[in-house]
Amino acid sequence: MGYQNRFSFRVRYGETDQMGVVYHGNYAQYLEMGRVEWLRSLGFSYKQMEKDGIMLPVISLEIQFRKSATYDDLLTVVTELTKPPVVKIEFDYEIRNEQNELLVTAHTVLAFMDMRTSKPVKCPSGILERLQSL
Repeated sequence: MGYQNRFSFRVRYGETDQMGVVYHGNYAQYLEMGRVEWLRSLGFSYKQMEKDGIMLPVISLEIQFRKSATYDDLLTVVTELTKPPVVKIEFDYEIRNEQNELLVTAHTVLAFMDMRTSKPVKCPSGILERLQSL
């Protein structure tokens, strides 16, 4: 599949611990930011999917920490689709600093769910069509 998106932002002071290092729990939010921007780059949004009655809960999250990020670092989240989505959608991630040092690698699996029934559903056809056109 291989469609990827890059999203950059600065670490805020409140995301760090007393040592000035990014608290490990914040990385899940960084990955979410990457997914939101990945979807937006296709012309879709989580907000619209929810209006359409579809949610995307995370069902698996794996993170490997390699090096710490610190306050005011400019981080780039690279979010890449690993295979065509069906009922699940899987992403691989890299988080790098301004010096292009690899800080984190991660993998998530999310499921497309009908918000009314809480049952799995297939990936919206618009997303599949857009991915096929790339």
